[in-house]
Formats: sequence, structure tokens, C-alpha cells
Amino acid sequence: MNNTTTDQIIGIRKNVLKKEFSRMNDRQQEAVFSVNGPLLILAGAGSGKTTVLVNRIANIIRYGNAYKSENISNDLSEEDLSAANRYLSAGEPLPFQVKCHFAAEPCRPWQILAITFTNKAAGELKNRLNSMLGEEGDDIWASTFHSTCARMLRRDGDKLGYSNHFTIYDTDDSRRMMKECQKSLGIDDKILSFKSILSAISRAKDSMIQPKEYLQQAGSDNRLGLIAQAYKLYQAKLKEADAMDFDDLICNTVCLLQQHPDVLEYYQNKFRYIMVDEYQDTNHAQYLLVKLLAQKSTNLCVVGDDDQSIYKFRGATIENILNFERTFPNAKVIRLEQNYRSTKNILNAANAVIENNTERKGKTLWTDNPAGEKIGVHTAFSEQDEADYIAKKILESVAVGRKFADHAILYRMNSQSNILEKIFIKSGIPYRIIGGLRFYERKEIRDMIAYLSVINNPNDEIRLRRIINQPKRSIGDKTIAQATEIAATLGESVFDIIKNADQYEPLKRTAPKLLQFAATMQELIDAANDENTSLNELYHLILDKTDYIGSLKASENDDAQDRIDNINELASNLIKYEEDNGEEASLSGFLEEVSLLTDIDNFDANSDSVVMMTIHSAKGLEFPVVFLPGFEDGIFPGIQAIYNPAEIEEERRLAYVAITRAKEELFIVNAESRMIFGSTSRNKPSRFIEEIPEELVARSRTREWKKPAPGMALPTSAFEARVVTTESARSFGPSNLIHSEPPKVQFQVGDGVMHKTFGTGLILSVSPMGNDTLLEIAFEKAGTKKLMANFARLQKI
Repeated sequence: MNNTTTDQIIGIRKNVLKKEFSRMNDRQQEAVFSVNGPLLILAGAGSGKTTVLVNRIANIIRYGNAYKSENISNDLSEEDLSAANRYLSAGEPLPFQVKCHFAAEPCRPWQILAITFTNKAAGELKNRLNSMLGEEGDDIWASTFHSTCARMLRRDGDKLGYSNHFTIYDTDDSRRMMKECQKSLGIDDKILSFKSILSAISRAKDSMIQPKEYLQQAGSDNRLGLIAQAYKLYQAKLKEADAMDFDDLICNTVCLLQQHPDVLEYYQNKFRYIMVDEYQDTNHAQYLLVKLLAQKSTNLCVVGDDDQSIYKFRGATIENILNFERTFPNAKVIRLEQNYRSTKNILNAANAVIENNTERKGKTLWTDNPAGEKIGVHTAFSEQDEADYIAKKILESVAVGRKFADHAILYRMNSQSNILEKIFIKSGIPYRIIGGLRFYERKEIRDMIAYLSVINNPNDEIRLRRIINQPKRSIGDKTIAQATEIAATLGESVFDIIKNADQYEPLKRTAPKLLQFAATMQELIDAANDENTSLNELYHLILDKTDYIGSLKASENDDAQDRIDNINELASNLIKYEEDNGEEASLSGFLEEVSLLTDIDNFDANSDSVVMMTIHSAKGLEFPVVFLPGFEDGIFPGIQAIYNPAEIEEERRLAYVAITRAKEELFIVNAESRMIFGSTSRNKPSRFIEEIPEELVARSRTREWKKPAPGMALPTSAFEARVVTTESARSFGPSNLIHSEPPKVQFQVGDGVMHKTFGTGLILSVSPMGNDTLLEIAFEKAGTKKLMANFARLQKI
């Protein structure tokens, strides 16, 4: 390299790196090349933050701090520089050896920790890292907060008094245990509900407040004093069961790192670089965890958007991102403001709404995308009419070529889905709800998971009590209560007492049944400990020994076959888990994976059906067409938020998230009157609608009010009012209103029909239902559909 100066070499290296990451814009590249020290990336909606994370990790592994380093490798040769110049000028592939020689302090994959909030986000990150880095991507710690902490606690949880087989309790398990605590303490659920207690405990854990400290803070407040007692007993019972709830995973990991310097030092040395996604959603405990791990290297990169901080109700603290520079001095801040998702009109509307917030660091999204359609703002006259409007729009959209899956309906409250479901069923629109009853929440699946959990951890009393009489074994609640009491007195587990039931006088009458159950469970535990037994084999052994499926068949319940199908589907999940994890697959690993699943992890983008979910659940997703129903003051923003400035700002951030889910078309809908929770109310259009500039909006109404003609007799009775209202709506609105009369056309089996969306079809069956008719129609292209005649808008052919 005698003829090349150091500055020239550094220049060549920078140009190589710029070309390597040329797919990214200037701000994104800046984030990728800013490797050392604290970094805050303010990533606006749709600005490609996952792309930045993946490429930043790839750069750190391949090149380290090469872009900003002044150091040059002694191994770099003139031949390497020639290859680099050919890469820059002619696009010839850059040899791996040259990349290695250009690197400056590159990092090994296992020295990187990347934390996300959902399994879906973690999975996407891993897949993209593997695509970019190959097998090296597998060694990166890319997982959720809870999975990361569970992994640390499996290794060192014994220092806190837990085994490495500890159970992770889900929400249902926590509720069961809290009800037991309330019963022991004599706390009436009508006076202080288990939900209120668990919510208070969760907030305490988020703030790292232990039971003793909580009791001290309660002072003379009787309610807080009762919660403190329940908190103390709840934690004691968790410890006895060798179990943790979701909040414990974070809380206990922080305690582990604070109380055991050797463990902290191990992880501080292990992770040279730490990256945290969705930093605006972190709570105090998560903040402490990240701060402890990054203290030594200070190479912490957090990615987030203060304008999308919408989880205050879960304990998220927006101050974590607002005060990042104060917490980590000399931190660099990079704003990603170019949006690749939405049209200009949608982005301008989002910017206009969020500008009304004061608690924000400030940024303005922009895009090179077209202006696109104006935002549809529609006023319906009722919640039924609102749903009918949305159904009509979706059918019109599908008729011109869109898929059902291109459409999403995002609402503030789950209860808003009810009327939409009814209208969709009548209109033949396929839909799925994210956040409804999930696979792992079904009774039969909970029972199977409970069996697996007790096999993995026999101390798990809550799960043991769930399965001891599932299927029926004639072991009553009184017997279980006696066994529990004996266990508490002797300081042993309930399972140990059941195994020796014939030695305890209160249990002697039911001892044969208890001993038989214990023998069955012990046989399953022994099988699980046998390295030659796969998880799938263990699962089928459970089904065989318990005859669970046989009991379902004998029950003659209408849904027995569905339950059996679900049980068989769980076997498929076990097989897939073993295939994905190979030699690392374990029973505790599977149970941990299941316990940390969230609603959004079940989202299948390949299913052609309209997606319905809350706005909170939709964060991180995007859809070509989005409908936002219920945009009324009192609904969104909610009535409790209207008089609280801080709450209004949170609601406005939620509106910003909702608007920015749309890529091409956005429809915001409100109703003149709405029945909700059993009462009808008339709400003003949401203030968030009024914050959108009028030039971005195309307004419409189902009906317009007209001044009555002079001398016109006005109706006085409620019935007359409804008649006039309906007639008026028919006159001024569309012909497809909810209260329209049944069509005069009579349909018969064998009739050929034309549907606007599904095309031509043949009627297979006709079933009168009230004032309507259910038609089963075989469409040539869309398959067989069941439609209500009043809503199908069919034409005979």
C-alpha cells in the first residue's frame, strides 16, 4: 500500500460501506454507521425501523465501527484495495477476505442483544437477520423482553430460590391464585375484586415495589393495606409453586442483576451491543434492566416513536424516551421521518392530529408516495348504519379487484365488533377478529397445557388442581382442600401429599383415587425425564393414560369433536416446535413459548378475510384500506379522558397510530346516535376528526336534515317518529339501510343469481328466517356462501 495514503484508504472504505448499504436513505445510513455509544433513533410510522435494526446489526458483525474508525488493518493489501475499487466502479462482488480486512473491531453475533416487544416482531427480526447473515443470525439474542428474562432466569434463577423448571403463570393462572388468596384473607371480591388487586400488583412490579414496601406506602389506607396483604400472600404462593407471572420475569431479572454482581458482570461482558425496539413502550422495570445491562459498554441503541406511546395502561412510561439524552449523556439522536407506507394525504392528516400534543420530541413525516384519495369522513345515523356503510364499502372495493384481507377495521373498544360481525355475516363478508378467544385459551387446550406443566414442575399447585379432576375422577373440592391444608402444615408440595395419601387420616377415604392419579402423573414425569421420549410421544402418552379424548366422546356435547380437533392440533404445534428447535427443544422451552404468546402472534396475513381488532392490537401492522368506526367524543377519546389533558394526549397518540396503519385509503366513521352498554347516546364527532385539515377530507352522511315545510304536522309518538325517520332515511340515503323492507323478489332453489362481489351463482337452499330468508348459493368463482336475502342485493338471471 506504498502508493495509497491512509486518508485514501479510509475514503475507499467509507465508499464501500455506503455502497453496501445503498438501499437505505441518508438518515437510515447514519443510524447504521453510528455504532458506538448511546443512540436514540426516533423512527416515525412506516419509516423502515426494522430495516435499520437488521442492517445495523449486520454492519456491526461484518464491519464493526469501520465507517467512523481511523484504524486500518495491517492485513489490508494493494490487491484488497484493487478489488474494492472494482466493486465501486464495475460492481464486481467484494471478496469476503476484503470485507474482513476493512472491518474495525467487529462483533461476534452472540455478543449482540436485540429486544423487541412481541414474538411476531422478534420472529421477523430473526428471519431477516438469517436471510442477511446466514447461520450467524441464529446466534444473536433476538427476543422479547419476557423471553430474554426467562432465559436469564433459567440459567441463574436458583440464586433467587427458583429451579430452572419454574412455571410461567398466564393471566388465567394468576386470577385463580388471587381468588385463593382473597379466600384465605377473607377479602370479598365484591368489595375489592381480584382484577383490581392484580392490576395494582402489576403496577407495583412495574415500579419495582416489593410487598413490604407496598405495605409501608399504604399507611392507614385500608384498601391499599388489603392489597398489600394479598400481594404478600400471592408472591409467597408463587414461590411455593416455583412459578412466576409475566411481571415477575422482568422484576426478578432486575433483582438478580442488582443483588448478584457476578451475574451482572457476566451479562455486561457478554453483550457488547444492546438494541431495544419500541422503547417508548418500556416501563420502569424494563428501563432499569436495559440500563444495568448497558452500563459497562454504553453501546445502547433504542428505537422508538414518542408519538406512538399508547400503553400507559400497561405501565409504559413515555418519560423513558423523552428523557433518554438526560439518562445517557452524549447520546446521539437520529430522526427517521421518510415514510414508505402511506399516501401524502394520510400522512398529512396524521401529522396534523399529533401536532396538537405537547409531550413529544417533534418530527414531521413525509413521503415520496402519491397524494392518494382524500380521507373519507362519514356520519352514519346509528351503529347499525355505521356497520352497513363499512360492509357496503368493502363489497364495492372487492368488486373492483381488492381482496377482503386488504381491509382492516380498527376500533377503540372490543364491544364495537358486535354489530359489525352481525352485518358481515348477513352480507357474506369473511372476517376474523384478533383478540377474541385464542387457541391456547380454550378449556381443553388449557387442560393439556396444565398436564404438561405439572409434569415439568410437580410443585405447580394451580395447574395440579386444574387437572386432578379432568377428566372426572370423583376427587372432590373438599379432598383437594384437605390435601392443600396438610401440605401447608407440613411445608410440602400438594403433589407429595397426594403421592402418600394413604398416610394421612383425612385423605384415607379417597386415597385409592389420589394414589392412582399420582401414579399416573409419576409415570408421565418419568417418561418426560427419559431423553428418548419426544414431546409428541409424551403428549400422546398423556392422552392415552388419562383417556381425555374418551371422556369427551362420552360427554355427547355438541362441540366434543371441535375440542378433539383442537387437542390434535396441539400435537401439530408440539411437532413443529421440535422441528424448529432441534436438540434444544425441551418441555420447559415449549411451555415458555406458549406462555409468552400474544394476540398478534396469531395474525395470519395470508388468510383472505377482513381483519377486525382494537387499535392497540394493530400497532406495527399496515393495511391498504382502513376503517376507523366510533370516532366520537365519549367513545374515542373516551369519556374519562376528555377532562384530563395527559389522557387526551395518550388518546391522540392512539388516533395517530390508527391513521398511520392505512397505506392507500382511510375511512373515519362516526354515528349520530349509538347504543352501547345498553343505553343510547348522542355524541359529537371526535375532536380528532376536527383536527384534520378540511382540504384532506371528503365528507358524507347517510341522511341530511331538512327544515320541515310550513304547516307540516310533526309526529308526536315514538312509533310515528321511527316511521318518519325511516322514510326520511330512505328518501335521502342509500337504499340498503338496516331497516329496509324485505325485497319483493322471491327466490327458489335452482334460481340463477348475480351478486356484485361474488359474481354469478346458483341457489342451493332457501330457509325463511323471521322477516328475512337465508340463501345458500354456489358461486362459480367464490365458492358456496350463505347470505341473507335482504342484504345480499341479488339479481335473478
